[in-house]
Amino acid sequence: MKQLYLALLLLPAIGGLHAEASDKVSAQQFVDLQQGKTAFAGFRRAHAKGLCVSGEFRSNGNLQSYSKASLFQPGTTPLVGRLSIAGNNPAAPDLKAPVRSLALSFSLSRTEQWRLAMNTPPVMAVADPHSFYQQIQAIQAGPDAIKQFFAQHPESSEFLTWAGQYQPTGSFAAETYNSINAFYLVNAKGEPQAVRWAMQPTVSVAPGNLQGDNALQQEIATRIAADQVVFDWVFTLADATDDETNSTKAWPASRQQITAGQIVLTGSTAQLDGDCHAINFDPLVLPTGITATADPILRARSAAYAESYRRRAKEQRQGALQESSNE
Repeated sequence: MKQLYLALLLLPAIGGLHAEASDKVSAQQFVDLQQGKTAFAGFRRAHAKGLCVSGEFRSNGNLQSYSKASLFQPGTTPLVGRLSIAGNNPAAPDLKAPVRSLALSFSLSRTEQWRLAMNTPPVMAVADPHSFYQQIQAIQAGPDAIKQFFAQHPESSEFLTWAGQYQPTGSFAAETYNSINAFYLVNAKGEPQAVRWAMQPTVSVAPGNLQGDNALQQEIATRIAADQVVFDWVFTLADATDDETNSTKAWPASRQQITAGQIVLTGSTAQLDGDCHAINFDPLVLPTGITATADPILRARSAAYAESYRRRAKEQRQGALQESSNE
């Protein structure tokens, strides 16, 4: 039952997809499913509850030969980020959602940005939008249907193994956040290298005695106020036998890994007051030197991200107009 519970929680964390079953399913329909019967106006349809963070990336230059992205040159680059939990309710209890996420945005120039959306699971449950759509249908049908779905989809085995053994930590600062999907680093010669990455914590925090609906947000805000929070940004390089288009399969632990530097968080702000609230963390917003793979899950996300952003931006605008008319 724990595996099924975590699978249910992960679905709204993925961000939404196009899919095809008997008919083509639009981004609007997927976002409708994400928000459910109750839409929380002005908030994201997935990962509605979050906290803005700020800081910088400190690059050690180790990836310069793999990517011409300016971010990987030695030095520091400011960032805006967001820590969040899965779900569509901005008032949900932090500790009820074991899937946690970290999103980052880098402004590399006036014309280039890089946005990353990462989750605690290392792999996806399914490999294509059609299967994802069927998975949502099974969830709607109930526990028996989702059990049958997983029985018919052996590609879900690695995700279910992770879900069965995952133990949430006592802090956002102690989680590992995974890209899940693969991308290509592209160097100055135009040579691509498929990679996945993870933000690996530099502290260990036991679950402890956290209490309250905002326990994780309060813990990380207190932690950042006392000292910087640091993650190692570790890239795993695929070899010729790895399928960079299949996000249900982890790559072997023997693959080469390169630490590109450290993500350092130095500030936190309530999301409605912070810079992160206005950002659409679309993982296909990429700079020169980074390109998307042909992973169908990755390539299907962008439209639903845009639809969710469009809805909350419209709601925020309507709310502002309403306030103005009442003055």
